Amino acid sequence: MNIRFYNAKILTLKEDHKFEIVEGELWVKGDTICHVGVRTEKTAAGAGEEAPVWDREIDARGNLLMPGFKNAHTHTAMTFLRSYADDLPLQDWLNRQVFPREAQLTEDDVYWLNILGIMEYLTSGITSNFDMYFFPPVDAKASKDTGFRTVQTSGLNNYGGTVELMEENYHIVNEMSDLTTFLVGFHAEYTTSKELMEGVAALAHKLKSPVWVHNCETKLEKDECKERWGLTPTQLTDSLGMYEYGGGGYHCVWVEEPDFEIFKKRGLTAVTNPASNLKLASGICPTKRFVDEGISMAIGTDGPASNNCLDMFREMFLTSTLAKVREMDAECIGADEILYMATAGGAHAMQLTDCDSLAVGKKADLVMIDLKQPNMQPENNIIKNLVYSGSKQNVKLTMVNGKVLYEDNRFEIGFDPEEIYRRANAIIGRMK
Repeated sequence: MNIRFYNAKILTLKEDHKFEIVEGELWVKGDTICHVGVRTEKTAAGAGEEAPVWDREIDARGNLLMPGFKNAHTHTAMTFLRSYADDLPLQDWLNRQVFPREAQLTEDDVYWLNILGIMEYLTSGITSNFDMYFFPPVDAKASKDTGFRTVQTSGLNNYGGTVELMEENYHIVNEMSDLTTFLVGFHAEYTTSKELMEGVAALAHKLKSPVWVHNCETKLEKDECKERWGLTPTQLTDSLGMYEYGGGGYHCVWVEEPDFEIFKKRGLTAVTNPASNLKLASGICPTKRFVDEGISMAIGTDGPASNNCLDMFREMFLTSTLAKVREMDAECIGADEILYMATAGGAHAMQLTDCDSLAVGKKADLVMIDLKQPNMQPENNIIKNLVYSGSKQNVKLTMVNGKVLYEDNRFEIGFDPEEIYRRANAIIGRMK
């Protein structure tokens, strides 16, 4: 479809992780942005070409168009455990509640649970997620069927999966759709043998893929890794040759001094997950240190069983305010940097460089923010409003790949929401 947005404020990306708001129009031709800015005679004629024939023209009425949020760490199908396994430390939460019930999941379960998660992403202005879960082809099919964009990595560990299966899933998912991508990864050092980790490193070299892993989420994880190997998880995985093609870690709370050098040397990204880390009492990521070192950062919600909300507005607020409290410095990180992490930072981590900003030639993955709400007024600083006072109630429209999937509280994903809710409740209801 060809869609014209007009009377819009448009959030554009400048250099040095800064944003600028311009007023005018944004045009979408198929899945791609073809014009951003003021409508002139030249742009109206398509820069010398025949002007597009619009399938739809949307009056933004002064509202904001911004790049979609990139949720850079998720376990989407864990929607079935939302508010089911709470108020426990990480290891008890995993071993006593999560793992026993995950063992009962079927491929069909994961399909429907993914769609439930995608619906929630859309309500929060999230246009793509970085997932780690079971049955990657099923996860990819849920994205393809709903029109959502998903990047995946493997959750390989001692309890499930093989390097050979990861390679098979890599090809299946990457070839399934332009909405689905797969990168090499594994669950964590504490769940994965050295032999398996060496296999992951070898596969990354073979496929020239970055590697992703849970890294230093808890102090216990880091301390036990040092007891086993005399190295932090970052040092160990680097010593195995994991990061020739980059990658990164999820959480990165308990990193040590040498780890920052490895992140810089290898061009790795640290993905912070503040709500999950708070709820599981894991700690606070050293966000300011990563930023000061020039290390790329992104933001993720983690899964809906440990958060329990897939809300990037809440994650932005927590990323900012926890950094300030950790450093006891209210000036340590500005709103522009936080918004960059939640959008372009995540896109670059996920290798979605054509989805990182609103510019000609980029994919039309965008969100319309309703500024005509009390929490967004007055418009003293719209970027700061997004980070510090914005919420899911402000998401008026979410577009992925040029298609409107959510608008004014209605889903356009080809599924009846009530049917999705019924299936999700039936899945957890049958489990022991």
